Amino acid sequence: MKKQKNALLIIDPQNDFCHPNGSLFVPGADEDNKRLAQWILDNNEDIDTVVISLDSHQPNDIAHPVWFQDKDGNAPNPFSVITAEDVENGTWSAKFFPSNTLKYLKALESEGEFPHVIWPQHCIVGSWGHNIDERVLKAVESWTTNGKFYRTVAKGTNPLTEHFGIFRANIPLTGQPETQLNFGIIKLLEEHDNVFFAGQAKSHCVANSLKQVIEYTKDKKNKSDLANKFVIMTDCMSDVPGGPNGPGTTPTFGELAQSIYDEAKSMGIRFSDSTTRITNISKTAVTA
Repeated sequence: MKKQKNALLIIDPQNDFCHPNGSLFVPGADEDNKRLAQWILDNNEDIDTVVISLDSHQPNDIAHPVWFQDKDGNAPNPFSVITAEDVENGTWSAKFFPSNTLKYLKALESEGEFPHVIWPQHCIVGSWGHNIDERVLKAVESWTTNGKFYRTVAKGTNPLTEHFGIFRANIPLTGQPETQLNFGIIKLLEEHDNVFFAGQAKSHCVANSLKQVIEYTKDKKNKSDLANKFVIMTDCMSDVPGGPNGPGTTPTFGELAQSIYDEAKSMGIRFSDSTTRITNISKTAVTA
């Protein structure tokens, strides 16, 4: 029997998300990474390709507090939600690229993307927070001793649009190729039988990556079954706590993203965890 070809896709395993001292620490991410690192070590010989996305921002970014101000010049607090209406009625104004910002907010809302949340400044290119979590990196380095190379994909480099999912920005920008659909990564992953899928945060960048690959697969013109190759590692991802209406309110960020995982289940996309060896995964495995 021909050996199946297996890819590991890790979304944003970076210090700012995964370390307790990170500026946008996701509770549970440190334990997720311990499990993920051990799974990589346990399955070293059966992993053919490793792809790691890296959230990569400038200090001035449309989702950082510095971008907006109220009528008194105050920046929004982290985790504030800003809508197109907020900008049109003067509650908030964009300090940079105001017309582009309003257009972007309207596009987010009209296209049903996640609401625009202001995050703590995070994953600044070249900073400690941008670095890959040490445990995951060491495990991947161990995998490379077989003469292999891991691939990194920078996302979020364009400050005028959020870029949650690995495959495209939330709102791709005309003439900005780094925001457009990344066919190179899609084609690379399509070469595999299984794509093991982990990372942070389950409620945001992981969920949107899954959403994007589902959309791509369901578009018949693409003639792709990529989403059906995915194996979602449920104990190697965690949600950003709280929700867009504030701490302790509903819906939470996790609840907002749940429909994406429900759709994945309805399509037969497989769910597994870090206790399952690659050799025990079948293309016909029942979805958990």
